Amino acid sequence: MLYKVYSMKRLNLKKGSGLVEILVAVFIFSIVLGSLITASNMYLSGAAENLNSAKGAYLGEEGIEAVKVIRDTGWNNISTLLGNVNYYLYFDTTSSTWLATTTPTTSDSNFVRTFEVGTVYRDSNGRIVSTGGTLDLNTKKITVSISWQSKNSTTTKNLSTYIMNIL
Repeated sequence: MLYKVYSMKRLNLKKGSGLVEILVAVFIFSIVLGSLITASNMYLSGAAENLNSAKGAYLGEEGIEAVKVIRDTGWNNISTLLGNVNYYLYFDTTSSTWLATTTPTTSDSNFVRTFEVGTVYRDSNGRIVSTGGTLDLNTKKITVSISWQSKNSTTTKNLSTYIMNIL
């Protein structure tokens, strides 16, 4: 009889340990699954931000080229723009050309692209200088800025170049 009681206790311990093993396995599986979901969300969030960054760089390059097109239609289109004013680029479909406007516009419904026109000064050797020098009326510094909302902040990229009155 004692042997039978001992065997039954041992059998009951085996049944209980199976339940514990199942609970431990479910717990480990939950942790692994939770980690995979978190990593996946971080990857997707990073991929979306990289896509916005690439679009911003592309829109900046396009902005520089658009300002060059405006220059090519007539230097007065650039030389008459005021310094330290945010201009927006607008593509006029009726004339199929780029225009500068002070009316805010967006690209791809999330990106705001502006540009500023700055004056350029040259030293006695013809090199561009940041201070002093002689004003060069045939050269302008163009700074294109692209801003977009990402999560809880605004990201901005700036590109600068010089354009000249080549015509």
